[in-house]
Amino acid sequence: MRFADTLAAPGFGAIAEFKRRSPSAGDIRPRADVVEIARAYEAGGARAMSVLVDERFAGSWDDLRAARGASLPLLAKGFFSSIEHLRTAADAGADAVLLILRDLDDEAVARLMREAAELGLDALVEAHDAAELARAERLGAAVIGVNARDLSTFAIDRRAQLALVAQAPRDRLIVAESAIATRAQGAAAELAGADAMLVGTTLMRAADPGVKLAELVSRPLVKVCGLTRQEDVDAAVEAGADLVGFILARESPRRTDELLAAPETVLRVAVFVGDRHETDADLTQFYGRENGHRSRDAVLLRDDEQVATVVDLPWEHSDETHLDRARATGGRVMLAGGLDAANVGAAIDATSPWAVDSARSTEREPGVKDHDAVRAWVQAARAKVTA
Repeated sequence: MRFADTLAAPGFGAIAEFKRRSPSAGDIRPRADVVEIARAYEAGGARAMSVLVDERFAGSWDDLRAARGASLPLLAKGFFSSIEHLRTAADAGADAVLLILRDLDDEAVARLMREAAELGLDALVEAHDAAELARAERLGAAVIGVNARDLSTFAIDRRAQLALVAQAPRDRLIVAESAIATRAQGAAAELAGADAMLVGTTLMRAADPGVKLAELVSRPLVKVCGLTRQEDVDAAVEAGADLVGFILARESPRRTDELLAAPETVLRVAVFVGDRHETDADLTQFYGRENGHRSRDAVLLRDDEQVATVVDLPWEHSDETHLDRARATGGRVMLAGGLDAANVGAAIDATSPWAVDSARSTEREPGVKDHDAVRAWVQAARAKVTA
């Protein structure tokens, strides 16, 4: 399958990168065996593999040739500016090449894209800012990479990257590059509109790169909701939660007046009923108000765009059709309502949700978490994740 075709497959995927070092991070895995890593990436669920061929990354064209032993489409990654570079990539077994807009003018990019196509290569055209994103679109790039790293300063700006991903044209394949170390960070790129993420340093630093990759692309995400105390947020993060939820609805016994601090490795979710106001949360979980209480289901919003449906139980009631409703709901589903460590595994098996959410099962009283219960919930839910 061609490089671009693998990225166009349903769902959110990963391009797993092989590099022994980088100019910004120094040595990462200097004695890494590319064949071994390629097989691990294949087993871990990569859609494609990126191979650094530049000596500044301790890479070579021999690494690309060796990686051909796996069946993954290969992206040759370097600083390419001539037809000779592209021919070398094709001869070494590449399926695609990286073209960095920072280093190339429009005429050069158009020529290299045309020459790559003639050689049977796809092109990943990399942008870092709004001007470069507009150039990539204008030049007709079919696959656009949005890099969180400024290659001039090596500075990382994930918020700027996500904003660019959200602005990218939906008729192109969009790859979020750099600065993804957790499932939540990958999910943030997914919800912003990326079709795939390119991950390198995180994988190459892991004890088992394939296992780490499988973790990053696995679903469902796990949310701990109803947090009102900082020590409880910290416990949820330490337990491995991907999302932490703060209920800002007046009728909830778990109400908080503020979003508490959480590291950028997780996503913060503001939960509203009936009306909402602006916060600095990553996502908003919004319920309507019915008969003085929240509606049954909610929408999950990124800014004002719905990115998932929250399938919940009726207010203070049960429903035997709950899992059937979740299974019948299209798009991303966050499953909530009546979930605990004992039943979440069966619920995941029955519905294959994008995320699971619990508040009551993790507390000793409303708004006060039991840290053992938090750990049990996250562990039980994460035990059922699938790529």
